[in-house]
Amino acid sequence: MVLNPADDNFASKLHGLLPQDVFRPVEARYLEEPRGRYAGQAGILAVPRNVDEVATLVRAAAEARVPVLPYGGGTGLVGGQVMPEGPAPLVISMERMNAIRSVHPIENVLVADAGVVLADIQSAAREANRLFPLSLAAEGSCRIGGNLSTNAGGVNVLRYGNARELCLGLEAVLPNGTVWHGLSRLRKDNTGYDLRDLLIGAEGTLGIITAAALKLFPVPADVGTAVFVVPSPEAALKLLALVREQVGEGVSAFELIHGQGLDFLAEVLPDVRQPFADRPEWCVLIELGLPAGLKPVEALETLYEGADAAGLVLDGVIAQSEAQRNELWSVREHIPEANRRIGSVSSHDVSVPISAIPEFIRRGAEVVSAVGPFRINCFGHLGDGNLHFNVFPMAGRSRDAHENQREAVKRSVHDLVHEMGGSVSAEHGIGRMKVADLERYGDPARLEAMRAIKQALDPAGIMNPGAVLRA
Repeated sequence: MVLNPADDNFASKLHGLLPQDVFRPVEARYLEEPRGRYAGQAGILAVPRNVDEVATLVRAAAEARVPVLPYGGGTGLVGGQVMPEGPAPLVISMERMNAIRSVHPIENVLVADAGVVLADIQSAAREANRLFPLSLAAEGSCRIGGNLSTNAGGVNVLRYGNARELCLGLEAVLPNGTVWHGLSRLRKDNTGYDLRDLLIGAEGTLGIITAAALKLFPVPADVGTAVFVVPSPEAALKLLALVREQVGEGVSAFELIHGQGLDFLAEVLPDVRQPFADRPEWCVLIELGLPAGLKPVEALETLYEGADAAGLVLDGVIAQSEAQRNELWSVREHIPEANRRIGSVSSHDVSVPISAIPEFIRRGAEVVSAVGPFRINCFGHLGDGNLHFNVFPMAGRSRDAHENQREAVKRSVHDLVHEMGGSVSAEHGIGRMKVADLERYGDPARLEAMRAIKQALDPAGIMNPGAVLRA
């Protein structure tokens, strides 16, 4: 299907439909993505204030066959928020739709516009003495509509699940400009196909999420955080099993950290205080959130004693204050920034069966070394099988010097992930970066069904063309 650019004629039509303050000049930030792999384009930038204005914009685009690019916080890592090729799109930014519509503490539900920054949703939940557990490095700038559109993960998936599990209902504008009023606060609703789950993770290719009803949780009475040095990833997995035996679902986070990431921090972010003078090869960051009557610091001390007796730990630091807890988390949260400053040759957001993680780490290093000499920073959410297996140039070299090897590195890692029954996109989505990967590794029946759904809901192909499925 041939699409048309968002040109002056289309702009004139839109200006006749909506107030002038809905439209703004296109700034460079709307055409960039964090890894610098894609440079976007935009014919028109619209910043609607409500769902009716979004519907008007999409309806006009459908009639004119103009591509629509939904824009959240711009923090996505697979190029889903920029459109480098094809007719210049209508970019619809959700930044002005930033209201917390309602909070229902008794129901443990918060209803928010899609443009609300994730950190502001967390804050609104805290004001109601509740917890919204979705937490990731970009939470100060990413927006909840984008989080849902990419089914974001983060550090608390182990206990609370991905964004999909944290959403009860959606309001959305479909590709023909109609509004789906699915903003339900119900926990049970078996009335046919679940459009909510269809739109979550679709990366704006099936419609634009404009609001969401989100699950809240009780705030843990007490939280404990520790970093334990472990001799190997195998030991880390056994430690995870041990802590689950001791505190059950009280484990909020269990993050694997490699010494290479700590070295990168020391190199480019030396002000980040590290817990150990001698940087270990492997360590895990553990957070417990326990109800009243249970003491997480004591639980962590007991855990360390048992793990030490079993040979699973070599050293450890248990936070004794909120300041110490923040310092430990600061290490984990700054690793992605350090990675960006070093500059990766190829970054991989993958998942494998949890028990296969140690084998994957070993074999992953082998397949990368077969391509050439590189440094590997492997870190991530051990408890849910999601690793960030990122490959960097050797010291003194830049990623640009290895651009001709980037595809070979990625292919070697992704082939191994697929062989081991894993996923080449654990939490970042497909975007534009992984369209070919989805075609290479995706199940044919699933891909056929996805294309049929896209054709049924968006027959003109206007919604984020080129993302997830090839345009």
